[in-house]
Amino acid sequence: MGIKSKVKKTIRTIYDFPKEGIIFRDIMPLLGDPVLTDEITTALYESVRSLEIDAVMGIESRGFFWGILLAQKLQVPFIPVRKKGKLPYKTLSHQYELEYGIAEIEVHDDMLKSGSKVLIHDDLLATGGTASAAAQIAQKKDVEIIGFSFLVTLEFLKGKEKLNQYSDNIFEIIKY
Repeated sequence: MGIKSKVKKTIRTIYDFPKEGIIFRDIMPLLGDPVLTDEITTALYESVRSLEIDAVMGIESRGFFWGILLAQKLQVPFIPVRKKGKLPYKTLSHQYELEYGIAEIEVHDDMLKSGSKVLIHDDLLATGGTASAAAQIAQKKDVEIIGFSFLVTLEFLKGKEKLNQYSDNIFEIIKY
């Protein structure tokens, strides 16, 4: 069985969460399988290894799981992207709109190096709002967005369209 089949089979589908009408794709069962976790890390690595990546930005919180593993495999720094107010040092932030309100994310200012090339990683691409906000933070420091990686893309929400302005390198393991 290939990696796509294994991941799809293992992800848990929860209906009406967090509210009625939403189909939630729960990646937590993937973390219970260390062999599959390693296979996912390798698949993500294989999809991006030909890019010149200087760092991986991982989006809180589920983007941390494979973001840091991917950074380790690429042997580059990991840059956590957190919700506003969670980082103790000088930060760069970006506010953006969600379907249900406004959010703000930030990174430590000294982690982004001008002229570097970063890969932005998260567990799931929906509308692209959070990944786009992370890209906008990076661009404040003249950082090039070399690509994006995700475990899951929800194609019907057209998030890739929003991210194409930053990079055409958008990778995922599975699509719904």
